[in-house]
Amino acid sequence: MKGVFIVFEGIDGCGKSTQLRALSKRLQAYGIEPLVIREPGGTPVGEQIREILLERPLEMEPLTELLLYEASRSELTRTVLRPALQAGQVVLADRFAMASLAYQGYGRGLDLTLVRHFNTIATEGIEPSMTIILDVPVEVALARKRSAFDRLERAGLEFHERVRRGYRELAQQTPGSLLLDGTRPASELAEQIWKAVESLL
Repeated sequence: MKGVFIVFEGIDGCGKSTQLRALSKRLQAYGIEPLVIREPGGTPVGEQIREILLERPLEMEPLTELLLYEASRSELTRTVLRPALQAGQVVLADRFAMASLAYQGYGRGLDLTLVRHFNTIATEGIEPSMTIILDVPVEVALARKRSAFDRLERAGLEFHERVRRGYRELAQQTPGSLLLDGTRPASELAEQIWKAVESLL
């Protein structure tokens, strides 16, 4: 792959979307127009799956939930992500495969080997050039939410504590991961992220 693939991860309310936008603007100022994608979503099929997963008050089995995320990821990888990276673009993603390990693995209790297996199928083995994980206490993250909570955000404190622990452990296990204190001022975080990305580019 000729492109650069940077993924932002963390529990809901950690500030990843804010930092992704800040990095996107910084890249644009340097003449780089990044492609911004999100999970689930990013394609017509993926956006329909996103509505099922997050917006509708549906109960579902953890494995069903995982497979829906992987279906969205597969469509995104094949129709958007891989072509962009092959063309040499910089791609910024609001979540990717690590999210399923954190949410469906650590959070829902699915076997991590199983989740990794489906991740590999859905992503065709594509790995991020860098994964930026913003870590904040669950209470802080949930307090930041101003809009209505989606289906995952309503899962409860214990669920989100497991997801946070998952992200912290995955950061230690995953090459190219950068675990940052998401409670620091947004401007300081943006500078720290830019320095890491600048060296990568």
